[in-house]
Amino acid sequence: MVWDIVAVVAGTAFVLLGFVGSIVPVIPGPLLAFAAILLVHWASGWSLYPPAVPVALGVVSVGASLLDNVLPATSSRRAGAGRAGVVGSVLGMIAGSVFLGPLGTILGAFLGAYAGEVLFHRENEEPLKAALGVFRGTVLAMVVKLASVGVMAAIFLRGSVRLFS
Repeated sequence: MVWDIVAVVAGTAFVLLGFVGSIVPVIPGPLLAFAAILLVHWASGWSLYPPAVPVALGVVSVGASLLDNVLPATSSRRAGAGRAGVVGSVLGMIAGSVFLGPLGTILGAFLGAYAGEVLFHRENEEPLKAALGVFRGTVLAMVVKLASVGVMAAIFLRGSVRLFS
């Protein structure tokens, strides 16, 4: 019973960090939410979920984390951005999240991409278009991560309730 409570409290912290990590670029949000699923599943003696559920959620969490790396780069290349725009976007997200919170993450991604294009990719004649491409991919990756963490949070909550009933 004590380990059940510890697993649910730690899992809740992991889910909350998962939501934060879906917005802040340094924290692996979907993987933390998946760890919460594994914690309550372990606390139940591995009998809480059918085996396919943790496997599927593991695939979803890894997929969402991979898309977080692929979507900004793919959309930036389609919009004509260079490496500087992508790097500027990541640095802008980090700086924005430190100074302005979640809104700063989104705003920082755009401003960082634009600054990177203007400062280091001068041959690009449309830096705004490139910055919007990076921004679009970054926001889409955030949405994918938030959706996956949301699904895992609901499954975690249902599992936590079943653990104590």
